[in-house]
Amino acid sequence: MHEIEPQPRPPDPLSPETVTINMGPQHPSTHGVLRLVVELDGEVVRRVIPHVGYLHRGMEKIAESMTYHQFIPYTDRLDYLAPLSNNVGFVLAVEKLIGLEVPPRCRAIRVLCCEIARISAHLLWLGTGALDLGAATVFFHTFRERETLYNFIEMITGTRLTTSYPRVGGLARDIPPALLPQLHDFLKSFPATIKEYEDLLTRNNIWLKRTENIGKISATDAIALGLSGPNLRASGVEYDVRKAFPYSGYEQYSFEVPIGTTGDCYDRYLVRIEEMRQSVRILEQVVASMPSGPVNADDPKVVLPTKRKVLTSMEELIHQFIIVTEGFPAPAGEVYQAIEAPKGELGFYIKSEKGKSPYRMKIRSPSFVSLQAIPEMAKGMMISDLVAIVASLDPVMGEVDR
Repeated sequence: MHEIEPQPRPPDPLSPETVTINMGPQHPSTHGVLRLVVELDGEVVRRVIPHVGYLHRGMEKIAESMTYHQFIPYTDRLDYLAPLSNNVGFVLAVEKLIGLEVPPRCRAIRVLCCEIARISAHLLWLGTGALDLGAATVFFHTFRERETLYNFIEMITGTRLTTSYPRVGGLARDIPPALLPQLHDFLKSFPATIKEYEDLLTRNNIWLKRTENIGKISATDAIALGLSGPNLRASGVEYDVRKAFPYSGYEQYSFEVPIGTTGDCYDRYLVRIEEMRQSVRILEQVVASMPSGPVNADDPKVVLPTKRKVLTSMEELIHQFIIVTEGFPAPAGEVYQAIEAPKGELGFYIKSEKGKSPYRMKIRSPSFVSLQAIPEMAKGMMISDLVAIVASLDPVMGEVDR
């Protein structure tokens, strides 16, 4: 007589230990086409797999068939909440490739554009992040100041969203004279407005319970995962591209790099709040020391003629047409240029083989890198904490699936 060995029972499909669900891509807290495949044990997150979405625009491949000037509008669509930063990052990479220097006034205006974009992007993050956790009032407060900043962007670029303002070798046009006095008034009042936001959130008991010790990540893990920007600095790593590898004259401005201690959602909130104050410091210095002079380099083979000349001279109209359609020959070589964008290190790698277009281009976008930290941050958290974690990383899907 043989003893029958006990066989493992097959899993009961009606009462499994874990449940797998889709969060997004239309969930309000996923902010776009982000989809999270979440494995839950009750309400506890066991595993998360982020999916990048379905934009599928192939922008890096498109760049290979376009002249450098023609690709600038595509950079607007990366982080479409801070298009001016993307424009500056791309043109800096091209200027590094061809060895072109721009005048001091151009560099100062580019810094001005980048810091306005940083405050605007952080305000949107703050308003929508608070909205994700149920604090609707903050959303309306932040959009009030954001509207003012969009008015400034419209004064500078002529548009509010798809700016395409910086050009290879300079800028599309100089800033209007009325801009600096109005910006100066805004900078005087904005610190008090930041205090309003903090009065609503920083010591708010609900906000603390939803963000403190939630989604923690150590400095070692943050570095290993390639985090950058506020998400890295919240873990205590003092790395800022503006300080480590200054560009556009950032080294002449005085500002501090705020860092956190624990790397949780609350620290990521505090770091971005302080970064807005530091951007105000930078902008005050830019406004006080704005250089005079041209905004474009003296290189007619690269720089587009002014709009006034294009509209009044057939030769200048033909000249602009040739530069835009046929481009300019870039030397063979490889360059990488990064900037400190609102969401972290935004870098453009260009490989040139003497053509009018990049032979290859790779965009190092901070949001794409940030998403890979979600599984580490969310493990063992509640599903409601997952909403806070995603919001605290401030991803924008335009620069994830590019």
